Order: sequence, then structure tokens, then C-alpha cells
Amino acid sequence: MTTSSALITGAASGIGQAVAVALARAGVGVAIGSFDGDPHDPQETLRAVEQVGGKAIVVRADVRDGDQLLRASEEAADRFGGLSWVVANAGILQRQPLAGLSDGLWQHLLDIDLTGVMRTVRAGTSVMRDGGAVVCVSSISGGVLGSAGHTPYAASKAGMLGFVRSSAVELAERGIRVNAVLPGVITSPQSLDPVNSAGEAGLESSAARIPLGRVGQPDEVADVIHFLLSHAARYITGQTLVVDGGLTVAWPT
Repeated sequence: MTTSSALITGAASGIGQAVAVALARAGVGVAIGSFDGDPHDPQETLRAVEQVGGKAIVVRADVRDGDQLLRASEEAADRFGGLSWVVANAGILQRQPLAGLSDGLWQHLLDIDLTGVMRTVRAGTSVMRDGGAVVCVSSISGGVLGSAGHTPYAASKAGMLGFVRSSAVELAERGIRVNAVLPGVITSPQSLDPVNSAGEAGLESSAARIPLGRVGQPDEVADVIHFLLSHAARYITGQTLVVDGGLTVAWPT
């Protein structure tokens, strides 16, 4: 029997999929958010949830569409008897040097990576029961460090932190907590893209710069997200938690 429920955007792969599995393993009912153009099949996440004995539904959750996000939130609440948690995870990455960055591409990336987070949280908390929790997935890229070739992405991830702090203050009167996680170098379909991200070779070379000696895995971020959503983090709100194996605190050598 589920005691909590969660809507997760971008849950067809990577960190979102890992969050779905981690929450389902803990008895949370999961709404697997995906969009029609997603190259990853959300049914794979559904099967992974069912393999750990969890309950889930797949919902259309294109973060460019506020009405669709509201319907997804309502569907999750109807299916599981209320909506407890929201994980704003959906985002895209596209490498483009500043000199060639068009207004259109800038707006497109911010619309998904920053405004999409606002739409997700706005929709989810309008349906969410009081005392719920939200986690937004930012990044050390923008959230802590600069990232050449990725100015829209970094700007979105940095802007997300201001959104988290302000929405945490605003929603506190309802007992709703809002926090952010900032993943470092994590193995995922996005980071394995050699065109727009590090690629496999880039991930391997990154390991040498990480104090823990390896890149992270999606489930290691998912466990932190679960903690921030849970009763164990009941007095934590408006905070940012870096999950990077020590990369951003290590003195360059």
C-alpha cells in the first residue's frame, strides 16, 4: 500500500528513472512524467518500478505545457489518493558557443530548463496536499561552476536556485518544503552524449579529478532526492545539496 505519491518529470531515463525506482522501492506511488518526443521509452521505467514491487503510472508531462503538467499532477493525485511530492527533473543540454548562440536557442533552452521547472512546481503544488515536498534538479554546472559552451544551461541551473529559495519561503505557510540537488559528473544518457556533453571518454577522464575517484551513478543522486523529500528532512527547506564526489571542493592539482 502506498503512503505517499510523487510526480517526476523527465523520468524515462537517467536520474529521473532512478528516482522513480528509489521511491517505488520505498512504497511511494510514482507518476512517471515523459513527453511525446522523448527518445527514451517511459515504459522501461514502469517495468523497472514494477520489478521492485512498486506502483506507477505514465503521464504526459511536457514541461513546456503548463496545462499538461496540471493534468499530470491531477492524474497522479487521482490515482494515488493525493500528491505528496514533486521532482522537477526534466531538462536538456545543447552545446553552443556564445558567439553562435541565437536568441531562439537561448529562449528554447531556458523555456525547458528553467521556466519548465517553474511550471512543474506551480502545477504540482496547486494539487499537492499541505506538508508536501519538492526537489528541483539543478547542476554544479551553473549552480557552482561555469561551463563553456553551455551558457543557457548554466544560466538555467543557476536561476533555479533563486527560484528554489523564493518558492521555499512562499510555500512554507502550507508546510511545503522546496530544495535543490546539484549533481556533478553522473553517468546518464545526457552525459554520455559526446556532441553536447562529455561522452564516454570525457566521463572516464573526469574520474581523475574527482576526490572519490569515480563518476557518480543516477541512483546515488536519487537516494539524496529521496532523503530531501522524506520526513527525515522535515526541517530542511530552501537549501541546495551538491552530489559530486567532492569535485567542487577539491583544490586543482
